[in-house]
Amino acid sequence: MRVFLSLVSLVCAALAQESPRPNVVLIMCDDMGWSDIGCYGGEIKTPNIDRLAKDGVRFTQFYNNAKCETTRASVITGMYPRRGKGPLLKPDLPSVAEVMKSAGYATSLSGKWHLGSGAPRRPIDRGFDDAYGLWDGCSNFFDPAQRDPPFKGNRRRHFSDNGTRVTEFPEGFYTTDAFTDHAIRCVKRFAGAAQPFFVHVCYTAPHYPLHAFPEDIAKYDGQYDEGWEALRRARQARVVELGLVNPEWPIAASDSKVKPWAEAKNKEWNALRMETYAAMIDRMDQNIGRLLAALEDAGVADNTLVMFLSDNGGCAETPGGNNPAQVPGPKQHYAHCGPGWAFASNTPFRRFKQWVHEGGIATPLIARWPGRVKPGSMNDAVGHIIDFLPTFADVGGVSPPAQVEGKSLVRVLDGEVREGHERLFWSYGKNRAIREGKWKLVTDRQYGRWELYDLAMDRTETNDLSAQHPDRVKSMAAAWGAWAVKTGVAK
Repeated sequence: MRVFLSLVSLVCAALAQESPRPNVVLIMCDDMGWSDIGCYGGEIKTPNIDRLAKDGVRFTQFYNNAKCETTRASVITGMYPRRGKGPLLKPDLPSVAEVMKSAGYATSLSGKWHLGSGAPRRPIDRGFDDAYGLWDGCSNFFDPAQRDPPFKGNRRRHFSDNGTRVTEFPEGFYTTDAFTDHAIRCVKRFAGAAQPFFVHVCYTAPHYPLHAFPEDIAKYDGQYDEGWEALRRARQARVVELGLVNPEWPIAASDSKVKPWAEAKNKEWNALRMETYAAMIDRMDQNIGRLLAALEDAGVADNTLVMFLSDNGGCAETPGGNNPAQVPGPKQHYAHCGPGWAFASNTPFRRFKQWVHEGGIATPLIARWPGRVKPGSMNDAVGHIIDFLPTFADVGGVSPPAQVEGKSLVRVLDGEVREGHERLFWSYGKNRAIREGKWKLVTDRQYGRWELYDLAMDRTETNDLSAQHPDRVKSMAAAWGAWAVKTGVAK
């Protein structure tokens, strides 16, 4: 496969001299809920992401894999994660960077990798010409070399610059800023060489720990004092007003993990958690603005496809418990949002990261492609992150590897209708799901039984129809089982 890609690379490099092909910038954030950003109903200040939506298209039915590393495996390979023994990133599966290099593209990764920190699983081993960032799942934003608190294993995270481990960081360092600095350097260098490029920017914001600059937190002072139920109600009204959801869908009841705000202790500390989370997204948006400006300055913005999404839904995890002594914001503390704010972040959907109800797997997806994507449009085509690799291969003018399970989105981006997936599948832990047309079969590890939903009528998953359609439950469960064996989820 590597020999084949090398031969194709030579041919495509020659073709690149004849006709300029679009650059690709894929921006993915970490643990951000569906309705956090402004153009998806959020109150957080995201003018630059909102500008992408104004200039491009918003997808309303796009999916990730509910968890950081499984999502990344699919983005990189165009396939569902292969479980079994060994790493998620299998050596026999060509990466998106390798495919783009075969098309004559320069490639870089800035930020979170989470698919292996040693050879041959590092991004520089898998087709990225230039890679800088965190090879682990999360780290201190101000000092990634700082050991995690005891409840996280008290180990150092692996931060790397093209294979050289970085253990010292200057005063004022902040990962979101540093990842953007690296991406901008790559854009300038690639554009200067007149070579098409694929730049993958993987922010760790707003994944815990909740670290942000005081001036960013101050923007949201008092914003969340009324609690998570009030925030969810306000966002519900906005997503309906924006036309992102059907107003006839029932409103999902509060989650079993979420206590009423009236019963919450330490309300000032709880409000600060969400203020800091919002500040992290705000800072990310500021940096996306810097990156977009770099594309403009390099003269390549009009020939660049820019896409933005989240790797999973809002995160309800509480490593170390809910401890008010852990103050959100400063680098010496290790705080997290908790289920109340995560439930609001995922408005109007159920559940969170790790679960495969819509709250765990639905992602905002924005695509801007001048001259191709209709500005200010919205698209309800059902898509999945396995579609990225074949889409980018299509953009680059090469065929994706034969085993890829995704389907190109280029026709959808052009405003046309493509033949979609017959079925989509999910699995994380004991959470399982399959979508077949408008029907979704899902099981929650807390309850352990299949639930069936008509997503056209009830995407908020409030009316379980499994008792009314036992034959459909049986057939869809069997299809999920066959997929699970194929991908190594089940033996």
